[in-house]
Amino acid sequence: TYTTDTKSREENKKTIESLYRLSVDIKKIRRLKEWVLLQDVAYVKEIAGILQEMGADETAVANILERCPEAILHTPAEINSQRALWQLVCQNEKQLIKLIEQFPESFFTTEYHENQKANILFFQELGLKNNIITRFLTSAPNIFYNPVEKNKNVIETLQRNYLRLGGSNANMKIWILKLLSQNPFILLNTSTAIQENLEFLQKSDFTDDEVLQLLSKLKGFIFQLTSTTMQKSMLFSKNVFKCSDQELKQLVLKCPALLYYSVPVLEERLEGLLKEGISVAQIRETPMVLELTTQIVQYRIKKLSALGYDIKSGTLESLNGTKKDFEVNYGKIQSKKERPIFNPVAPLHIEN
Repeated sequence: TYTTDTKSREENKKTIESLYRLSVDIKKIRRLKEWVLLQDVAYVKEIAGILQEMGADETAVANILERCPEAILHTPAEINSQRALWQLVCQNEKQLIKLIEQFPESFFTTEYHENQKANILFFQELGLKNNIITRFLTSAPNIFYNPVEKNKNVIETLQRNYLRLGGSNANMKIWILKLLSQNPFILLNTSTAIQENLEFLQKSDFTDDEVLQLLSKLKGFIFQLTSTTMQKSMLFSKNVFKCSDQELKQLVLKCPALLYYSVPVLEERLEGLLKEGISVAQIRETPMVLELTTQIVQYRIKKLSALGYDIKSGTLESLNGTKKDFEVNYGKIQSKKERPIFNPVAPLHIEN
């Protein structure tokens, strides 16, 4: 733990000089993390040396230390241990230094070294590919700070429930690995929360097979919800669409966002659509449109209107999907509009 009492301390001149020699922007560090410059002990030359050994040039070293100046407070032994650890999943040091440049904070968090190591080995045993594990290390480092037993417990809970819901032993490994790849943050949940959410869905009359469908469609994000928020969202949708429990269930299976988004989010998106002249009946027919933000919907309606496409009288399917899906649909509507009304290969009758 480093002190952050800046008033009674002076900057370490030796640290400043060493950083200056490495062309590091010291003003930037003063502005963002001045406390680093006040520490009595720093390993500027040593940490820079290790980074250079791995292939970082002068500019890269300066960038890394500007973005994560606390790196210089770690001992060379700690950083070399971290280097050896990340090499377990990196193809070579070239890839490793590239990752450190992009995500220095993740690399220089050494406090959980033993947990990180145990979790890397556990993920490898589980069958996750090294490139997926490196993605986790950089984008979801928190999951490595957990004791490995906690992560094992969550995985076992998921496996047990997958089999209980009718999944097969043969497909279980693929299912788990896909779920983890899509959403590693599942591991930050407790086994109890996972169990409670699955039980809520079953009590809401979703069949075992339908619960598995929802888990896959929502990429495990369902575990970041609570039964209370899911219940409120479902009740909101039931009132808006004036449908029976069975009809609501079908709508949720068609558009799991109705379960995932909170009531305020659904309200805002619904209002945005209604303001554009879209009816509740149209939304009920194509509920997936609620997955889009109001801004995206407005942008897409504007583009389609410019082609003379009236969204109020047509289907909302043309609004749906990812940016790529929309561009494909838009292209089709555009080419249809531009298509000549006569057959270009038919012979022309001059007298006509």
